[in-house]
Amino acid sequence: MCAAPRLTTDEAEARRMALYSVLGQIPSGRVVSYGQLAELAGFRQAARWVGRTLGQLPADTRLPWHRVLGANGRLSLALGTPGGDEQRARLRAEGVGVHNNRVDMTRHGWRPMEYSG
Repeated sequence: MCAAPRLTTDEAEARRMALYSVLGQIPSGRVVSYGQLAELAGFRQAARWVGRTLGQLPADTRLPWHRVLGANGRLSLALGTPGGDEQRARLRAEGVGVHNNRVDMTRHGWRPMEYSG
């Protein structure tokens, strides 16, 4: 298997900015999976990269990182951790129900084409 080509600093920054642009568009009360966010940003098969990139956001970011979940609506951040507790609190404050460590993606999933008119 071939390794992916290394990105230049400018390419890596452009890739992050594309991801952040889509992330910033997720409306309150809606969620996406890591894989869906990657695809919406133009990076198929990059769910793990999305997770690593969001994990590097500064603590004071205004980007709605809490609206990004694992496959099938599973919350990736553990209950009882500062990040996990903050994610659950933010989602609940937006009216997103969390049950058994999952969010109902049918009810709360963001489908951009439905919102674009």
